[in-house]
Amino acid sequence: MDTKLFRLAFLLMASQLLAICASAQIYMTKAGQTSFFSQTPLENISAVNQQVAVLLNSASGEIAVRMQHRAFSFPNKLMQEHYNENYMETEKYPAASFTGKVSEHIDYGKDGTYSVSAEGVLDIHGVKQKRVLKGQLSVDHGQCTLSCEFEVKLSDHNIQVPTLVIAKIAESISVKNRFVLTLKKNP
Repeated sequence: MDTKLFRLAFLLMASQLLAICASAQIYMTKAGQTSFFSQTPLENISAVNQQVAVLLNSASGEIAVRMQHRAFSFPNKLMQEHYNENYMETEKYPAASFTGKVSEHIDYGKDGTYSVSAEGVLDIHGVKQKRVLKGQLSVDHGQCTLSCEFEVKLSDHNIQVPTLVIAKIAESISVKNRFVLTLKKNP
């Protein structure tokens, strides 16, 4: 290949790569909120985690969510202890995560609310499961708010519930997320 032609092709590829990187904006938070609720006739169990880390790449649609189980706060300390030690086994499985990609193309420069879905892998209790999670993404003056609700079946993630307390814990747990994401500032 001619040297001049090679240089020109290389410069074109490099400029396209730089344009893609320049247009990729990373939205993030370290203070996202995830809550869950288990409802049974005998007892309701709820908890909130306000330390959820989220990264969203606006160019590729890639999203990563990670939370520590010990950051969940329960109204009852005994519930919190049982959650960490008996059910989630946080010494062995300290975190839960979701990594995936938002399917819809969103104009992050335009304010509005969009229905979105993300296809990816939900990792809870060491069990990875392919999921499509649906929610809403609101863009408001450069800030994004992502909301999502879904169900998690305990059996899908090998979370064992002793028969003694099986009537107090639902087989399927309702999970709600609300993440307020701001544009990551480059150093």
